Amino acid sequence: MKPSAGEVFSGDDAAVLIPPAGPLLLAIDLVVEGVHFDLSLGSLADAGWKAIAVNVSDIAAMGGRPLHVVAGVSAPPETDLDEVTDGLLEACDAYGVALVGGDLTSGDRLVLSVAITGTCDGRNAVLRSGARPGDVIWVTGMLGASAAGLELLRGAAGAVAGSAASGAGGADEDAPPGSAGGTPSELVRAYRRPAARVREGSAAAASSATAMIDVSDGLSQDLDHIATESRVGIRLTSVPIVTGATLEQALGGGEDYELVFTAPEDADVVEAFKTAGLEAPIRIGACSEDATERLLGGEALRVSGWEHSFRRTR
Repeated sequence: MKPSAGEVFSGDDAAVLIPPAGPLLLAIDLVVEGVHFDLSLGSLADAGWKAIAVNVSDIAAMGGRPLHVVAGVSAPPETDLDEVTDGLLEACDAYGVALVGGDLTSGDRLVLSVAITGTCDGRNAVLRSGARPGDVIWVTGMLGASAAGLELLRGAAGAVAGSAASGAGGADEDAPPGSAGGTPSELVRAYRRPAARVREGSAAAASSATAMIDVSDGLSQDLDHIATESRVGIRLTSVPIVTGATLEQALGGGEDYELVFTAPEDADVVEAFKTAGLEAPIRIGACSEDATERLLGGEALRVSGWEHSFRRTR
């Protein structure tokens, strides 16, 4: 993406950007080797792609459109930075995002810190706190693909070289980014190159979504965030699981980056997605008045998913 008149991208001490007419969205995510990716299971370019995609997903989860990113890279001296940059730029091109600057330093492991801006194009951002009792819960696609892909890669890495790896380890380069039809190559690609659902987030916002979040930590964990912020309960009737994954992976595996959102019963959600040329989202439950309720099929839903552990002094 080229700068507009009056804008300056890389080359100066700071980028010069023209702010959007509507609300400005701003987010940041770090992608850390050994925490968010394993270079024995994917490439440096995959890491670069992921660093952009997870940030774009945060903008999508607000019903927004991504605009610009700055990327900070800390890496061991022997790292092929061109390959990292290739992944960053591939993802920027895929999502129409401008890489406008960044910084570079050395460290003992690869760390990518990306900050992103976005806009809602005149609409209000969709927050986590707007769900109401009676709202329907929707998700934009099948779940568990990334966790299943990671398990396949780990199994291949532990097997005899050449046999299991050739059957389950290689991503299908012809598959669209983040596709998750359930074949081994599609599951692996869902882990290595997750897809942010920007168009789906916009369609959800257009269909009067009341709350939304991307499924980064796991469906149960991320729905719990909506329920807690909105002070509603959750009653799930089903969980859409991609072929090759388990219920546990769909509920708590995380890194699917599908969007889960709530909308009033009378909102024409399916029509909004159809108008946008998208597959219909999947209805998975409803919000209830009891803010302590977390149910799946009438039984208690165990909230699980990724959580960082920190020592807190207060």
